[in-house]
Amino acid sequence: MDDMAPAPDAPVETGETGEPRVPYRLFALKDKDTFIVADAFGDIRGAGDGLFHNDTRILSHFRIFLGGRPPSLLSAAIGQDNVFFTSHGANQALPYPGGPVGPPGVLHVERKRFLWEERLYERICCVNYSRDVVLIPLSVEFGADFRDMFEVRGLRRKVRGRELPPQLGERCVRFVYEGLDGVDRTSVITFSDPPGRLNGHRADYMYSLQPEGRLELYIEVGEHDGVVPSRERFRDAAARARWDMRARRRHGARLKSSGRLFNEWLEKSRSDLALLTTRMETGPYPYAGIPWFSTAFGRDAIITAWQILWFEPSLARGVLTYLAAHQAEEVSAFRDSAPGKIMHETRKGEMPAMGEVPFGRYYGGVDTTPLFVALAGAYAERTRDMALIDDLWPALTRAVHWIDKYGDSDGDGLIDYKRGKDSGLANQGWKDSEDSVFHADGRFPNGPIALVEVQGYAFAAYRSMARLAHQRGDQDNAARWAARAEQIRAAVESRFWMPDKDFYGIAIDGEGKLCRVMTSNPGHLLFSGLPAPDRARKVTERLMSTAFDSGWGLRTLATGEARFNPMSYHNGSIWPHDTAICAMGLSRYGERDGVVNMTANLFETANTFEMRLPELFCGFPRMAGEPPVAYPVACLPQAWAAGSIFMMLQACLGLTVDGWNHEVHVTDPRLPIGIDWLAVDGLRIGGDKVDLTFERAGRRVRVEARGGGVPLKVR
Repeated sequence: MDDMAPAPDAPVETGETGEPRVPYRLFALKDKDTFIVADAFGDIRGAGDGLFHNDTRILSHFRIFLGGRPPSLLSAAIGQDNVFFTSHGANQALPYPGGPVGPPGVLHVERKRFLWEERLYERICCVNYSRDVVLIPLSVEFGADFRDMFEVRGLRRKVRGRELPPQLGERCVRFVYEGLDGVDRTSVITFSDPPGRLNGHRADYMYSLQPEGRLELYIEVGEHDGVVPSRERFRDAAARARWDMRARRRHGARLKSSGRLFNEWLEKSRSDLALLTTRMETGPYPYAGIPWFSTAFGRDAIITAWQILWFEPSLARGVLTYLAAHQAEEVSAFRDSAPGKIMHETRKGEMPAMGEVPFGRYYGGVDTTPLFVALAGAYAERTRDMALIDDLWPALTRAVHWIDKYGDSDGDGLIDYKRGKDSGLANQGWKDSEDSVFHADGRFPNGPIALVEVQGYAFAAYRSMARLAHQRGDQDNAARWAARAEQIRAAVESRFWMPDKDFYGIAIDGEGKLCRVMTSNPGHLLFSGLPAPDRARKVTERLMSTAFDSGWGLRTLATGEARFNPMSYHNGSIWPHDTAICAMGLSRYGERDGVVNMTANLFETANTFEMRLPELFCGFPRMAGEPPVAYPVACLPQAWAAGSIFMMLQACLGLTVDGWNHEVHVTDPRLPIGIDWLAVDGLRIGGDKVDLTFERAGRRVRVEARGGGVPLKVR
């Protein structure tokens, strides 16, 4: 996906039995710029997991033991609202000092945790279900390595800062790391009970528990010293965390259907978006995903905001405002920046601060700038919020200037890229791994490279600027930008189309040669509305063929192509957001049955991942009775994967909101398979709200609207 694909190098640790700790067996929580990833036991073991703050791991080891052994696992889960993680376990045999071994399975061990105000709160609770007094030797192991996120992901550093010896208190341990950037990073672990023995990596307790007795040990971990943990602090912070999450989930229209499991998918996806959304000074902003991309990314946030724009436009407002505030102002080969370009990602760790990687604020995405402009146009069409557009107009015109001046580096009329430094990204579209763009024989192209979908984004950007200029009374620029959009359309149709394959090639290289490879990228071209209808129909047929459609989702690369590998990051795997964008493109050109089937496939995929779609999964064909194959280090949750259901649903319903005319349009609506009705309540358009109900009536879907002031146009 982004700054560096975690596929080959990311650590995959094994558990006690040697079983890989794959992502869907890991559990993540997040609050602002702090997140935690741990296994089903609640343990952190120092692979890709940990407690992270500002892209630095401030807790790299965190485990509990009873009598020197970990509890046996019963179950683990994160609540539907993504606030609490809970692990249930039972004791293994416990040694009595100087006596017999106590029986296993008499103690219930519960670990419950949450994050609030960038602080970890944990409660370890033991209940004695035996008829005898039980002595419990309880130990907590911990450690803080202060590794930068890029170190955790596999990059090696020649030199690091200095870790100071742990500072011990009566019931706390303080770790300090003096960074090369002059910043001291700290991590403080505090216990509610003073340990019987405490050192720089372990706290030991001996509890005596009566029959039916209960003990609770509270632990807090944060960047700063805190007061003594307690039941009251735990409960008060938990209530605040839950209230805050509920408030974040209440934005936008409410969606509900006749399907219980489908509703769970809707609710879990919405909870994941709320979890990943961070309040910035400029408004709400969705971080890309946990663990590798829990920070602000440009492309990911734009797509995520677009996925839910139809029922919740405030996220798009926050994304547009933030990205405009961080627009590039100078030319930098190291950061791949130029005036007007929109940010690709930003990082807060030591390595970006020291310039060891360029991602402190990095602009190496060729598609983010046209996507930014296109989203602004889509937002205006949805909301008629010209006040925001007026505020953004200087940023929008600078972005278009970047497309005009810097986006077309070789003057051939196509938007292209070539990285400025080797430390940057070799490929700068959404498929940005090093091997994702190639010729039909597998050769890698020389730059600059013009990707097919980026031309579609630029086409949409120019058309958006033309419409917005028209609304602002600037007819000269409106005509100029409309003409530029048509120039891009003509160039794509003449240079990217492969008549022998009835499909568009993925890219044109620096020598003007077409990379004649069949990928999912042209589905994004449909999303932008660029292709002629007859070619769109042929692309649709190809995308719905078994070469692309695995039965779980659309592959990023067609089977039979050079470099096809269903286990790769971008060359044959399945990305839910990619499938959703393609589905929206198909819907734009009138295809509904295929979209309904794709929605069913993604729903069944989500069902195997506990109602969460991962960042990506493997592109093996669907086999009867077998689940989809997980990708071992995919982010989970991932923002644009969580948002995919909402774009798929919009594509099924054929629904658009016309903010200019204050209307809702529904064209040839369909419902997902197995759903008899779906309600969209509180859909806001301007100052009015409307409730919509889609209900199956034989082979048709009937649509009704309730609420005044918003006409419903059904075709």
